[in-house]
Amino acid sequence: MRIEYLYRYPVKGLTAEAIEQTTLEPGGAIPWDRAFALAQGDAAFDPAAPRWLPKANFMCLMKNATIARLKASFDPRNGQLAVRAPDGSTCVAHALTPEGRASIEAFLVRFLGPEARGTPRFHYVPGHVFCDQRRPVVSLINLASLADFERKVGAPRERMRFRANIYFCGAPAWRELEWVGTELQAGGVRLRVVKRIARCPATEVNPSTGERDADPVAELTAAYGHRDLGIHAEVTAGGAIAVGDAIELMAG
Repeated sequence: MRIEYLYRYPVKGLTAEAIEQTTLEPGGAIPWDRAFALAQGDAAFDPAAPRWLPKANFMCLMKNATIARLKASFDPRNGQLAVRAPDGSTCVAHALTPEGRASIEAFLVRFLGPEARGTPRFHYVPGHVFCDQRRPVVSLINLASLADFERKVGAPRERMRFRANIYFCGAPAWRELEWVGTELQAGGVRLRVVKRIARCPATEVNPSTGERDADPVAELTAAYGHRDLGIHAEVTAGGAIAVGDAIELMAG
């Protein structure tokens, strides 16, 4: 098996960034993955005592489909986050400073309009990951499973609907769903598969247009009797990982 694509998503709900390589720490996520998030004003998120909250507490594709039309990029070398709206307006600010986050916050709130609840806050909390799971994980999708799904529905289902960190090839379709509880060696990183990924309405959103133009949850259920596509894994031994690296299923 081989890693074909490697992504991080610096702002929860916003643009994927393709990366060629990175280094993971035990118990951690892809560096800068879901490092920033806009918490809605009615969310009980306290940056002084951060804890996991369900995605509906934040700006997210499940609730805010039009954010797929925002284009964001983050440069960890200088902390600059750029967000561009469909009308060409752009915010560029230092996302690691309170002043910069206030600028980004105002820009996103204006874009959300009536979908902004209360007084949203744009957060960065060192060491906290705004992921959909209670603990940091890495997500993987088998490209053969995605291709089989597309054949079943008779239409393309863009891989970016599913917002995985690692897309890999070389395994039979759906074989990865049997790996829960097993370990993988991916490049220099050891991963333990902890669960299958049950898909949610965020996958309805076309990543290019921001339109809800498909229903992968219903399609998966009809075709396979479940709504799972992909797996979550914890990093048990850190190291370097890169596009092109081999993935090996470790013996039990």
